[in-house]
Amino acid sequence: MNVIVCVKQVPETTGVKINKDTNTLIREGTKGIINPFDMYAVEEGLRIKEKLGGEVIALSMGPPQADEALREVVSYGVDGAVLLSDRAFAGADTLATSRTLAKGVEKVGEFGLIICGKQAIDGDTAQVGPGIAERLDIPYVAFVRKIREISNHTLVVERMMDDGYDVLEVTLPALITVVKEINEPRMPSLRGKMKAKSVDIPVWGISELGISEEEVGLKGSATQVIKIFTPQRHGNREMLEGSVERQVDQLVSRLDGMKII
Repeated sequence: MNVIVCVKQVPETTGVKINKDTNTLIREGTKGIINPFDMYAVEEGLRIKEKLGGEVIALSMGPPQADEALREVVSYGVDGAVLLSDRAFAGADTLATSRTLAKGVEKVGEFGLIICGKQAIDGDTAQVGPGIAERLDIPYVAFVRKIREISNHTLVVERMMDDGYDVLEVTLPALITVVKEINEPRMPSLRGKMKAKSVDIPVWGISELGISEEEVGLKGSATQVIKIFTPQRHGNREMLEGSVERQVDQLVSRLDGMKII
């Protein structure tokens, strides 16, 4: 079974910068890491490959430097990788991103399963995975914590819920997003590191995907960030003194005069 794993390079927490003109993240020149949740997706893809055979292909959308993230996942055992990179992709919201990635999946070719991390730590929307599935018109399950059974035709998973988990069966091809409880990612091998240095990672833009500029990036986004700002901290405080009874009376008096929304 061929598995496609979606991988995103995200800025390190200490390296986040915002473009004040577009209110989007500045990714060029910023040190990036693989989105942590995507590492669990990579590991699960490799485990499925070990069980059923086939290939694991990593797919990422990002600036040219995202090539580093793809080479890193190759060192873990991924068979190949594709980078979707074009200036027209910049500033994409989750709708435009899922549209672009879905086009990338179609160009990659036959697959049985797509695996994504549950969300990216820079956006935290958890929308892109399901959005890809909707674009491809395939079933999906989000927040998968365990794959119980898998064959070339069906998949049985445990979906994490607030009060436990659901057991769901879906037909393949399908898409799942995974949580960190699903596995423990492996370490890269020496052979994998050597392969990662020389592997050919094709770069596909709008011309290769057969998509117009109006469908991707800022132009293809249904939502736009109008303003980003750091909330002001208000440190005004008052210490109540006296006996406990006296402090309670003061507190009640002040609360009584406040307008609570």
